[in-house]
Amino acid sequence: MKPGDHPDFFRLPAPEGRSRESTILLDAKGRFWHDGAPVEHAGLAAALRTWIRRHPIDGRYILSNGYDWTYFTVEDSPFFVDSLHVYDDRVTLVLSDGSEEQWDIASSRLSDDGALYARVKRGSEVGLCEARFTPHALAALSPFLVEGESGPLVRIGTKQYALGGSKASNA
Repeated sequence: MKPGDHPDFFRLPAPEGRSRESTILLDAKGRFWHDGAPVEHAGLAAALRTWIRRHPIDGRYILSNGYDWTYFTVEDSPFFVDSLHVYDDRVTLVLSDGSEEQWDIASSRLSDDGALYARVKRGSEVGLCEARFTPHALAALSPFLVEGESGPLVRIGTKQYALGGSKASNA
């Protein structure tokens, strides 16, 4: 049994002389930083992406590998859409932690600065979060974007979906 399987795992204090607070930061571009320097080891950065969780008691973002955990700072969103798979009737998002899930287009939003966010991790141990589309994912989406009367639409097969709204129409 891993320590993370113990019912009091998130209630136990940090090891003596240590803190649960860290200087780890996930920036708005999806890069991890530690003590003000970028995490340059690709394997460590990939592992950190898979360790993102929410603390079950206070809801703050943590990194947990099942053996220990620490709080960290999320500058924008905890996950990023790295790429996507487009099928006849749906889009699957490939997230920064390596997971994939079907895109609920209607629950997406555009920020004031034009960034596109999808709601992800519904029903997972992480809990509902947003994932910001990377420039690569936006480029892959661009052939499916059409201009609608009240903003951009995503056209998948014969259907069009308003970003942040309900199904707009059949094309």
